[in-house]
Amino acid sequence: MSWRGRRRAARAGQYLALLGYLVFLAFPLLWLVSTAFKPPTELATLHPTWLPERPTLDNFRRAFDEQPLLRAAGNSLLTAVSAAAISVLIATPMAYVMARHRSALSRAATGWVVVSQAFPFVLVIIPLFLILKEFRLIDEPAGLVLVYVVWSLPFALWMLAGYVRAVPRELEEAAAVDGAGRLRTLVSVTAPLLAPGIVATALFTFITAWNEFFFALVLLKTPEKQTMPVVLTHFIGTEGVADLGPLAAAALLATLPSLVLFAFIQRRITGGLLAGAVKH
Repeated sequence: MSWRGRRRAARAGQYLALLGYLVFLAFPLLWLVSTAFKPPTELATLHPTWLPERPTLDNFRRAFDEQPLLRAAGNSLLTAVSAAAISVLIATPMAYVMARHRSALSRAATGWVVVSQAFPFVLVIIPLFLILKEFRLIDEPAGLVLVYVVWSLPFALWMLAGYVRAVPRELEEAAAVDGAGRLRTLVSVTAPLLAPGIVATALFTFITAWNEFFFALVLLKTPEKQTMPVVLTHFIGTEGVADLGPLAAAALLATLPSLVLFAFIQRRITGGLLAGAVKH
């Protein structure tokens, strides 16, 4: 086989591997959609089909009748939006300092970003619970928002620092020559150029908070304050038997915002992580 033939075969193998990986990732979502529209008789059969033979919307009606999905979605929306807004407000000036001023402190901050992502939730939940208890933030949405901000801040810093490095220093130097101070330069010159990165960071933080389950389960006890991921567990009975139809319908509704937002920001996230490597 010639060199060109081997190259084509290797590329075909790469595409096949990528296709297999995409099928592997998409299968749970496709099965979730199929289950959400199946009637109970098809869900109980020993030989399930790929597609519902008699699609129905009854599972969605039962899901809304059995659990307060709208209230849970409102709670998730409030905490996710609050966490995203606060994270962006804190991360933007911090990312600017990390990107523009190389020092031992900035390198330590970068190391903190990397190390913090390696800690599992279980290791921090007990001290976190005790700290929030001292401030009377257990079973309070504000406490959950605080946790989400702290947990998502390292990655938000990492993303925004990449966008800051992609902004030419010459623009800031020109603003300084015109008499603009550091704060005014950040607000009037750098921040508008960081708008795509800020939007991507905010949406990423929103998705993270919207989908988070463990902290919400531990910190929120009042049913009226619980978020969507926690309410989804109520479709599973005390003996571990799940009501598959309504559970699939509710899970599909809870997944749609994340899918839509991630489809919107996935290229921006990649661009933010790679922007720091661009030299001007």
